[in-house]
Amino acid sequence: MNKRTIVVLKGDQTGQELLDEALRVIDPAVTRCDVFFEYFDLSLENRRATNNRVVHEAADRIKQTGLGIKAATITPGNPDDVGSPNALLRELIDGQVILRTGRRIPSVRPLGGVHQPIAVVRMAVDGEYNAKEWREGEGLDEVAYSTRRLSRRTCRAVAEFTFRYARRSGAKVFGGPKYTVSPVYEGMFKEEMDAAHQRHSDVAYDPQLIDATYALLLETSGEALVIPALNRDGDNLSDLVLKMFGTIAGAESIILAFDDQFDVRVAVTEAPHGTAPSLQGKNLANPMAMILAGAAILRYVGTDAAALASRAIYEATLEAVHAGIKTTDLGGQTTTSDFTNEVIRRVQAKLEVWDALGE
Repeated sequence: MNKRTIVVLKGDQTGQELLDEALRVIDPAVTRCDVFFEYFDLSLENRRATNNRVVHEAADRIKQTGLGIKAATITPGNPDDVGSPNALLRELIDGQVILRTGRRIPSVRPLGGVHQPIAVVRMAVDGEYNAKEWREGEGLDEVAYSTRRLSRRTCRAVAEFTFRYARRSGAKVFGGPKYTVSPVYEGMFKEEMDAAHQRHSDVAYDPQLIDATYALLLETSGEALVIPALNRDGDNLSDLVLKMFGTIAGAESIILAFDDQFDVRVAVTEAPHGTAPSLQGKNLANPMAMILAGAAILRYVGTDAAALASRAIYEATLEAVHAGIKTTDLGGQTTTSDFTNEVIRRVQAKLEVWDALGE
């Protein structure tokens, strides 16, 4: 079988430093996976120098390989600048879902009764992030307008993936849009969620308005949940869910594009946090999310060796924390590089033992 190519999207500040740590873990010398890395520089400097051409080139290559891993990048605040590479990349690869899963971090106390995974299936396109905005009038009579769009195709992709993922995870589909206030716009998403439940009637379904979803999460009984959400709702909700488990740096983020049968066609993984400029060069940032992003992309390589390596990285990362190997944000004193070194040591040991056992 030919080597699978993983497109590596370089980023900014601490984001790039943590990507370098993740690449050390998923190096074929560690994982025994037959993969090859191809690099594109998505740093702010290079995006400006190429007027975002590099983002288009990277997206084209990702559509060919089906695999990508991305560092955190800077989004400039000036609307006349190069903008968000994340939003542009999602649009170019036709990414429709962003999957983020909060899970227990061993020895880290979660909020309330949370102990089973909570996955947020966020709509990756449409909504406020692609809205046309303008203002009219002057002074106190000035009025701001926004025109959003929402396609049924995107709604169906999110709904279908939500129920398929809940079935695989043994979880309940929970939450939903505020369709009572927006019966035409958000109501389309609710229609597709209800229709997906009809197709997957064996999956538990507890629809809630988005505001009730937030409130009920704070008194969850601990069952595994999969929460579908519109673009901005999912952006807000996923940060909350990850923090409920201890830190936003404790889980990966996955952008997914689908074929006509709603099977995964492209996967791009990343950390959900930003570039953390205050930590740049200090070797203190938590690399967990970026390392788990590396583990996640191996799941989509499609070989037994990659699947085994992915499992080893997930287990090794969480076991390291359980053993007290923690960065400062989790109450420990371990440096970024030392945490990565420990994960690599454990991954190599696991693969060696599993190989000896014939697994």
